[in-house]
Amino acid sequence: MSIKAEEISALIRKQIENYQSEMKVSDVGTVISVGDGIARAHGLDNAMAGELLEFSNGVMGLAQNLEENNVGIVILGPFRDIKEGDEVRRTGRIMEVPVGEELIGRVVNPLGQPVDGLGPINTTKTRPIEAKAPGVMDRKSVHEPLQTGIKAIDALVPIGRGQRELIIGDRQTGKTTVAIDTILNQADQNMICIYVAIGQKESTVRGAVETLRKHGALDYTIVVTASAAQPAPLLYLAPYAGVTMAEEFMYNGKHVLVVYDDLSKQAAAYRELSLLLRRPPGREAFPGDVFYLHSRLLERAAKLSDALGGGSITALPFVETQAGDISAYIPTNVISITDGQIFLQSDLFFSGVRPAINAGLSVSRVGGSAQIKAMKSVAGTLRLDLASFRELESFAQFGSDLDKATQAKLARGARTVEVLKQDLNKPIKVEKQVMILYALTRGFLDDIPVQDIVRFEGEFYSWLDHNRTQVLDHIRTTGKLPEDEDMVSAINDFKKTFAKSE
Repeated sequence: MSIKAEEISALIRKQIENYQSEMKVSDVGTVISVGDGIARAHGLDNAMAGELLEFSNGVMGLAQNLEENNVGIVILGPFRDIKEGDEVRRTGRIMEVPVGEELIGRVVNPLGQPVDGLGPINTTKTRPIEAKAPGVMDRKSVHEPLQTGIKAIDALVPIGRGQRELIIGDRQTGKTTVAIDTILNQADQNMICIYVAIGQKESTVRGAVETLRKHGALDYTIVVTASAAQPAPLLYLAPYAGVTMAEEFMYNGKHVLVVYDDLSKQAAAYRELSLLLRRPPGREAFPGDVFYLHSRLLERAAKLSDALGGGSITALPFVETQAGDISAYIPTNVISITDGQIFLQSDLFFSGVRPAINAGLSVSRVGGSAQIKAMKSVAGTLRLDLASFRELESFAQFGSDLDKATQAKLARGARTVEVLKQDLNKPIKVEKQVMILYALTRGFLDDIPVQDIVRFEGEFYSWLDHNRTQVLDHIRTTGKLPEDEDMVSAINDFKKTFAKSE
């Protein structure tokens, strides 16, 4: 039987027409090596950067290095059971965390899983942890104050809603206290707070959570913790999880304060991951993209335009310095990303000035637009007065012959330092801060002995609460100073009742 050539060509044409060009997508790979929390897998040709991958024992991983013949995977959990030859499967999902109101009042890990023993969190929404920051046209300039309740910050380096203010200093100089006090002060400020603890001891985090609970601040706070005992990937992910939870509130028109405590430990965890993934090391063995690690995190803090609901995320990143060296790699990186820094100095802390804020090196690049008018008018000269006092103080110790003007400046400076001292976990409402600073800058405290200033302040607040509530109400509701005679009469009336120490 002969087959004609045209029949053969018709058969081939029919086969080609019916051929379905379906390439087999490789969604399952094989682990080729594993160790130190990093796995390499072959066969995941279509894996995306940042995609969640699932190992055969149920542990999740994060695709990081997409190389020609393998994928470098960061393992998000125990890796001892994963071995060579195990299957690893794509999920098709970029790394995401649960978000929503249900998380408020809870302590969670960077994957959004509860670690406070209060049962599961019934959230229905998730968001990817990597998101594009709002563009310039989607933002509005920072103009609303975020009251920290700390006199030295609200007067000298004010923070506005939507700002990124770095808190920098050596270990054990009171950085965490600044954050906790700021959170406590948000009680009636219509603010949701997210405290991200990165690489802290679990006992320290537990202490912070208890402080928040004791003062009722847990009712509007989410705590995200990746303790020092956790693997490096969780420390790296924690800040992104925190800002992702915050974005859900911001895009719904709410105001959020996010504290990252601290980013030095995140950078160290990221360096560990990068070196294990065999990425080339740069300065101080950090990878080349360590600046991008922090910039893409902090750029997501913003004050949204009215068209987008006017919500905001205020970021308070922490960076730990070694022996006060703010010119090191990570501190200079983060300083250049943020809108100012609050520098806490060990010498001041150990000499009893707490919070130990160095007024000369601390700055807010938002400035007066983040202060109410009353605060701006009483605190205007405070920074310069304090800086000149520090200069004079260092000279005065060498000579005893001082003219009247210098002595007056030193006396005022000593009282300023006393007024700016503040107890632990005792934030002060802005209207009371304005009153004491008015008394200080207008010279009403010049005749009060320095050792009595702290007692004077405490009794003054109590007296105002009972005798001059209308003055406090005026500052709180209008944001402006009452008439001068009202202020002066309030201070003078109280001074008549105040007993100076002998």
